[in-house]
Amino acid sequence: MQADRGFLTGNSLFAHAVGAGFHKVLDRIDAGLDHGALEGILPDGSRRILGGRGEGPTAIVKLNSWRALIRLGRSGSVGWYKAWELGEWESPDPVLLFDLFMRNRAGLGSTARASGFTRLINFFAHFLRRNSLGQARKNIAFHYDLGNDFYSAWLDETMTYSSALFAERLSTHEPLSRAQNRKMAAIADRLNLPEGAHVLEIGCGWGAMSRHLAREHGAHVTAITLSEEQKKHAETMRGDLAIDYQLTDYRDVKDQFDGIASIEMVEAVGQQFWPAYLDAIATNLKPGGRAAIQYISIADDVFENYARSADFIQTYIFPGGMLLSESRFRGLAQARGLQWCDQHDFGLDYAETLRRWRMSFDKAVEAGGLPAGFDSYFVKLWRYYLMYCEGGFRGGGINVSQVTLVKNDN
Repeated sequence: MQADRGFLTGNSLFAHAVGAGFHKVLDRIDAGLDHGALEGILPDGSRRILGGRGEGPTAIVKLNSWRALIRLGRSGSVGWYKAWELGEWESPDPVLLFDLFMRNRAGLGSTARASGFTRLINFFAHFLRRNSLGQARKNIAFHYDLGNDFYSAWLDETMTYSSALFAERLSTHEPLSRAQNRKMAAIADRLNLPEGAHVLEIGCGWGAMSRHLAREHGAHVTAITLSEEQKKHAETMRGDLAIDYQLTDYRDVKDQFDGIASIEMVEAVGQQFWPAYLDAIATNLKPGGRAAIQYISIADDVFENYARSADFIQTYIFPGGMLLSESRFRGLAQARGLQWCDQHDFGLDYAETLRRWRMSFDKAVEAGGLPAGFDSYFVKLWRYYLMYCEGGFRGGGINVSQVTLVKNDN
């Protein structure tokens, strides 16, 4: 293995021969970059500019080993992360690279996606972790039960783990907590609740939205989660508000509600269970009632390739998760008598939210503010995750939206 790495990083004749082959890979990347540019510092110390034909970010990547391109070609974003973790590539600002790749998703096509047998392995592993009734709680625990002390070390005081809604796009001065409260107010306004309304929140997180509905609108809230840690925190913050926190799967709710709120929970459902999620909304919502949904979607022009494998996020961060295809999800909602109303997209707000989280996360790490047990590998993984997501939103291939689903009266 060590000799292999030498061939792929050194200046031997063999390394030059290998490098010539990899330049063909770089040629394909170059051809696909219609917006922005990539400045590559190659293993032999030479430089190469890819793209540069249209407006967009300029990312710098130093390839320490050609092996990084092998991993990218075989395993897509999963392999590219592994190469970064092993030091096979580095960048002064990976966010720009992720932005660049997402912005040029059409031109790049399958260049940066898993292929062949590796794609099948990734897909099968993802399939085994699909969100069946038995598996869903395990998937949620994998991510959200890392501990309340962990999340409180870098989230704002509302403990809200979803996109904020800023007064100005890409605002760098508005406090994050204020923008989070604006997001919650926008969700509540969509519900148009009568006095004393009974509201269901699907995926209540640490309870900020349910408290807002109970405190500001006098609602009686049934708030469900599959995370024991989230439920524990939410109950300590409830006070005398009329909120019933439950460890309940959305498929097990059997009641009638004036309104339903669900903020960035549907990404944890999976395409196979989108119909069941929308059935739960249609069945548990009173005629004429409203559901306010905040969701993350991926562009339809890459959804099919995305859905046929498992990317870095699904493999390392959110097992069983899947971003929405807005057109497919909307069709399923309308088929269930749910009108799709007042969609508002604010993807760049998520990019700024993620940037704030990353800055706060880095400060917590530097100050030793994370709980014991989170080692350097975990810290690197989560920093990469926050940068990866931020770049995706900046590149426009991933979006966050709010929509109101109105149940037909009949």
